[in-house]
Amino acid sequence: MGVKPKIRIGMIGYQFMGKAHSHAYRDLPFYFDNPLEPELTVIAGRNEEAVKEAQQKMGWLSYETDWRRVLERDDVDVIDIVTPNHTHAEIAIAAAEAGKHIITEKPLALTVEESERMLEAVQKNNVKHMICHNYRFVPAVQMAKQLIEQGRIGRIFHFRANYLQDFIIDPNFPLVWRLKKEVSGSGALGDIGAHSIDLARFLVGELKEVTAMMETFIKERPIGEMTGGLSAKGDNSEMGEVTVDDAVAILARFENGTFGTFEATRFAGGNRNKNKFEINGEKGSIRWDMENMNNLEVYLADDETGVQGFRLINCTEEVHPYAGAYWPAGHIIGYEHTFIHLMDEFLRGIHENRQPVPNFEDGVKNQRILAAVEQSAQEKRWISL
Repeated sequence: MGVKPKIRIGMIGYQFMGKAHSHAYRDLPFYFDNPLEPELTVIAGRNEEAVKEAQQKMGWLSYETDWRRVLERDDVDVIDIVTPNHTHAEIAIAAAEAGKHIITEKPLALTVEESERMLEAVQKNNVKHMICHNYRFVPAVQMAKQLIEQGRIGRIFHFRANYLQDFIIDPNFPLVWRLKKEVSGSGALGDIGAHSIDLARFLVGELKEVTAMMETFIKERPIGEMTGGLSAKGDNSEMGEVTVDDAVAILARFENGTFGTFEATRFAGGNRNKNKFEINGEKGSIRWDMENMNNLEVYLADDETGVQGFRLINCTEEVHPYAGAYWPAGHIIGYEHTFIHLMDEFLRGIHENRQPVPNFEDGVKNQRILAAVEQSAQEKRWISL
């Protein structure tokens, strides 16, 4: 094999998603024969001590304390944005104007208007772009997509999704950026509900209209900050107002007639990351749960009477999407591998001069749905998309 051309990455941010993306770049060449070799060129963050530690731990060649310096560098081809939501638009638009390809965490922006400006910028400057809806890249979810496209469950009647977490259920959990509307845009809706909405669009189709209700259970919290992952710290000396939703429930109609129900909450005790969906069709049903991500449950109505029921498919065999790159059947993979698959799609898109998916167009559509859900909850009525 010859030497592959390098694709030089500049990452803005370094905490939870910075760790996930860094790992994906490093492991991608080990598992997949991608035509490009990612080089971890530079990582950026405002806290010099923290970003320097991240640079050394995650294997980056250098660091910057100003993200604008990363955009100015000639040795950077891609900008990877893993910062809080309120910074996405400014960084992405500047990166597009600098001629860099862009990948960013979700949701795309704070508002529909911001997301549309981001899409306009990448299209105008002809750069490749992607949004990190990593759950599309779970082998079992890809298998569900194949079964639906093959017509195995026929016309779809229902899509129902629950994304349940409990990490802020303690009233003493600090008021971090994820709980401030001016930084995050929304709460459970944009943080985790956006994933369910993207999976619905990916698997079933576009939504037509929504109605919703939202609730904030704890109105004030002690001031604090994230410390990595979903952990945080605060000193309880000062309180601040929570300005986002703690939970959201959505009813939706799809353009193809499917009924949709969605629930997203960070107040479901005992649920650490219960991202699940069930799809019911005229010929069968499919269900999946992120906490048991390698398995897909499938019911087919044409099975023999007496043995009908959900069968458990462990999506780790070579015939299953992505699985052939890893271990023998039954040797499961994990959350981090979804990002490897996502980065493989991103870099292949750049190499092949095609637009990888999901991208900023998907991000804009997702953002419009988030906005419609908020409007519906405020006005207590159905909102057309």
